[in-house]
Amino acid sequence: MAHSIIQLHDIDVPEFLNVLDSCKGNVYLVTPEGDHLNLKSKLCQLVGLTRLIEGGKIAEAFIVCENEEDESTLFRFNLFKSEK
Repeated sequence: MAHSIIQLHDIDVPEFLNVLDSCKGNVYLVTPEGDHLNLKSKLCQLVGLTRLIEGGKIAEAFIVCENEEDESTLFRFNLFKSEK
């Protein structure tokens, strides 16, 4: 099963973490080095986001979702800065 990749830019980190908590399936942060960090894990959130945060916002990241609903939610959040 192929999964879509969402490229995130200029994301408010606390809001993004709230959206991640609402996701039903696994959501992976893909690093430029090719690492896949499961963002449903608080430890991976800390490790992954710490590496990418610049000035309190995520500069650039790629997200891969296993659940299509989560993908839609994160796409809307990225586009409209709101999960609804």
